[in-house]
Amino acid sequence: MSSTLPIGPRSPSVVQMLRWIRRPIPMLEDCRTRYGDTFTIRFPAMPPMVLFSDPAAVKEIFTASPDALRAGEANAILEPFLGTNSLLLMDGQRHKRERKLLMPPFHGERMRLYGDVMRTLADDAIDSWPLGRPFPIHPEMQRITLEVILRTVFGLDEGPQLTRLRDLLTEAAALITDHPLLMVEFFQRDFGRLTAWGRAMRLREEADRILFAEFARRRSASTAGRDDILSMLLEARDEHGQPMSDIELRDEMMTLLIAGHETTATTLAWLLHRVLANPSVLDGLRDEVQHVGHGEPIASERLGELTLLDATIKETMRTMPIIPMVGRAVHTPTAIGDIELPVGVVAAPCIYLTHHRTDIWGDPQAFRPERFLETKPGPYEFFPFGGGTRHCIGAAFASYEMKIVMSQILTRLELRAAPGYRARVIRRGIAFAPSAGMPVVVERRAA
Repeated sequence: MSSTLPIGPRSPSVVQMLRWIRRPIPMLEDCRTRYGDTFTIRFPAMPPMVLFSDPAAVKEIFTASPDALRAGEANAILEPFLGTNSLLLMDGQRHKRERKLLMPPFHGERMRLYGDVMRTLADDAIDSWPLGRPFPIHPEMQRITLEVILRTVFGLDEGPQLTRLRDLLTEAAALITDHPLLMVEFFQRDFGRLTAWGRAMRLREEADRILFAEFARRRSASTAGRDDILSMLLEARDEHGQPMSDIELRDEMMTLLIAGHETTATTLAWLLHRVLANPSVLDGLRDEVQHVGHGEPIASERLGELTLLDATIKETMRTMPIIPMVGRAVHTPTAIGDIELPVGVVAAPCIYLTHHRTDIWGDPQAFRPERFLETKPGPYEFFPFGGGTRHCIGAAFASYEMKIVMSQILTRLELRAAPGYRARVIRRGIAFAPSAGMPVVVERRAA
């Protein structure tokens, strides 16, 4: 197998893994400089990953037969965190069935119902922020996005159950952040509470008890009039009239939480970093929000008028995609361009490197939101939410939430970066986040 794959780093797989954990962006950029558009990286006890950044190759991967290139199989590393019934780990007919059940809440009028909740939660957080002194904004973005998930997806009301689940999920996320090696199977050893993995498993067990109790309570009561996603999923039936089991529900709820909470919060943190470093962009966003909202909260039906904010969010996701790549496990021998990929490797469109190609983006390091006002990039040039039949079902939900949160911040606050702060990319689980929580200073805007 090794002799047929594109060249890549020759260092031992353990060294490659440690470099990937500690300095992922320099590693990607160095590999592109040394090996070109396509190269192979290797980690211990994992299949070789062949990274692609040419849009033509990305298109071939995203449009290939899902039986030949399997996304669920490539995401197997996430199974201990999400469960075997996660949409992200499914392939074939099972994936189609589950995706069909999960799609309706994330589109159209149903999603717009969540706008008021998102706005209220953003305002509650803003009210608590200290004025005139630096504080880390990333944890605040996490607080907002976690509350949005708990209220709109889980449908939990304020009370001891919500408080405890919030605490459990926050503690579990901190464990994964503080111990990135937990993503590696070798370190997933349960020796009780003395080990990080053991603590993570105890947290999951307690969270499961809360969730299963909530499933039972919700089933015994009427879901009429409820518009949270859990209630919709409890009522959903597949083509055979079968509901989702408790285990399926748990795994999908955790998937929606992990995929929709940390990623959105981290994108918001990077968005603020980019905007505060570019005063002309910040001024343009303030003018746009003022023009559309006239100083008042912007109604959900008018969010589409925030074209510069939409472009700024997209440019942020282009310059700093939270997830650097997506994978497809090769199940049958497949040719991508002139490269023959054997069974057992992973074909990985690299989001970060594709988003930084000079032949597509000109000066890719420059932050220029107007790129997305001047032209619309193709789905194989810009794909922060993945692509093909595996495009993230929560993409519209996340973009909608980011517009609401940012429009409230811009309407209510003056912001500046904390003095002397320089952002570094750090790893939070599988995501890339700004260092030190991205400290900022805020003041109330004059009425």
